[in-house]
Amino acid sequence: MRKYQLGEFEEVVMLTVGVLYDEAYGVSVKKEIESRLSRGVSVGALQTALKRLEEKGYLRSREGEATEERAGRPKKFFQITALGKRALEYNKSTREELWNAIPKVALDVKFD
Repeated sequence: MRKYQLGEFEEVVMLTVGVLYDEAYGVSVKKEIESRLSRGVSVGALQTALKRLEEKGYLRSREGEATEERAGRPKKFFQITALGKRALEYNKSTREELWNAIPKVALDVKFD
């Protein structure tokens, strides 16, 4: 299987696009990540990640309807591509393999 390059934040963004499905646009992705992960997300970092993922072919975008509340600008909706799905599956299987390879004794730690 081909190696797929996905950083941790890129993976979070892609998974969130999947969670939101037809409602995945910049603001909704930002709010969902912040809500689910209790983690602040800058608009710039999110827009950079979305653009990079689209350039890699992992996401595709489409424009929605223009609205008055957005000064006539349309929302840009994102969705996972077939290649993006493969990248997510690769990351998931890699993580599972690593988790399964850890000897139980290595995680048998006590916290003071």
